Amino acid sequence: MAEDWNARQYLKFEDERTRPARDLLSHVPLAAAAFAVDLGCGPGNSTELVAQRFPGADVLGLDTSPAMLEAARKRLPGARFAAGDASTFTLDRPADLIFANAVLQWVPDHTTLFPRLLSLLTPGGVLAVQMPDNLDQPSHVAMRETALDGPWAGKLAEAVGARTELPPAGDYYNLLIAGAAQSGAAQVDIWRTTYYHPLDGHGAIVEWLKSTGLRPFLDPLDAAERLEFLAAYQARLAAAYPLRADGKALLAFPRLFLIAQR
Repeated sequence: MAEDWNARQYLKFEDERTRPARDLLSHVPLAAAAFAVDLGCGPGNSTELVAQRFPGADVLGLDTSPAMLEAARKRLPGARFAAGDASTFTLDRPADLIFANAVLQWVPDHTTLFPRLLSLLTPGGVLAVQMPDNLDQPSHVAMRETALDGPWAGKLAEAVGARTELPPAGDYYNLLIAGAAQSGAAQVDIWRTTYYHPLDGHGAIVEWLKSTGLRPFLDPLDAAERLEFLAAYQARLAAAYPLRADGKALLAFPRLFLIAQR
């Protein structure tokens, strides 16, 4: 069984992780919302943004991680939080906003998932999604190479394919426009942004990814294997990310943004 998510580890880079959520929310074309859902709410940093944007709204945060939900409840006692899986959750009434920041990249079958999410919205409601689009980056290539090049290769065969590359933006457009409103201004907005994060050396890249992308690789290993794996992984990072003039490692992090109004 996979270990639960670590809220404290995740929040080591809270400012960097929250910026894409803030950018996504700034493009949501709603003046008001009575009911907003933060899907994959994590420790509540994104939920807090939604609650601030729509004061007075009924805000529901959903996550599969008990640890993340506990942290979210402490952070934002005025919101509701509950266990929920993106593929199967249901709502007692349609939502004005479903906000999914850095979660749906872990969920398979987007051809089925995205129309389902749109169907849970009120007429005029908005689906707002941000997903890391970084499997081709050295940080993630090095994960797979390290997994296949060591005594742990057998244990990590499944982890190598835990995530698959996102479809092209045009595929998402076709998928979303079918369920979006067909009148007035364009109802589907898609863009891709690469963030560049100056981090304190290669160890900081490891710390960043331990709570997200590295989890499928670390969960199957015992404590000693994890240490060996992380050392081998960090050595690959050192070759891929030369330190900059100030000693920082510059982590490029592409993300795909999708907004559809029903």
